[in-house]
Amino acid sequence: MIINQSQLLRAVPKTNKTRALELVKVFNEWAERFGINTPLRTAHALAQFFHESNALNAVEENLNYSADGLLKVFPKYFNKENVKDYARQPEKIANRVYANRMGNGDEKSGDGWKYRGRGIVQITGKSNVIAYEKSGFCNGKVSEHPEWLAQSPGAYKSAMWFWYANGCNQLADRDDAIAVTKRINGGTNGLSERMYYLRRFKREFGL
Repeated sequence: MIINQSQLLRAVPKTNKTRALELVKVFNEWAERFGINTPLRTAHALAQFFHESNALNAVEENLNYSADGLLKVFPKYFNKENVKDYARQPEKIANRVYANRMGNGDEKSGDGWKYRGRGIVQITGKSNVIAYEKSGFCNGKVSEHPEWLAQSPGAYKSAMWFWYANGCNQLADRDDAIAVTKRINGGTNGLSERMYYLRRFKREFGL
């Protein structure tokens, strides 16, 4: 299925226009290979991509949290005693909350910051970046240059790979937005917005 910039902008007017053009180019080149090749699959994929990236306005994780924000979002890692040492310091925050998981080293390794979320589905963690690198769909050593995931075509192609690799096409065929969201997000965060975008894209594609 071929998409165009006008469809994206009609469905979600706040879409970043420049990135919409970039996405259209990459999507139309790779959609068939990643199996995102029906109107229903495309609507579900775009709904998830648009939520995760704030309508293509964000291609890199924002970790600039206040003290209150850290206590609310990451209570496992911060308390009233240590939170002031991390507030408004994105690099330190990433290195703490992503340490010793997703293939990352400890807090001092710097892996948390190096492999922070990038791309329109926020590929996060060394193990996920390496999985993309080994997939055969990635040109070059993205594990050594994870910043590529925040640039075109990597920001979009990595999202399409993640969708494909996690079996989302089959869930989209069932029109099961909750199952798709859990596969992408690990939970149901932002479900109402994801559903809104899904309705908009379905309408655009005549579903």
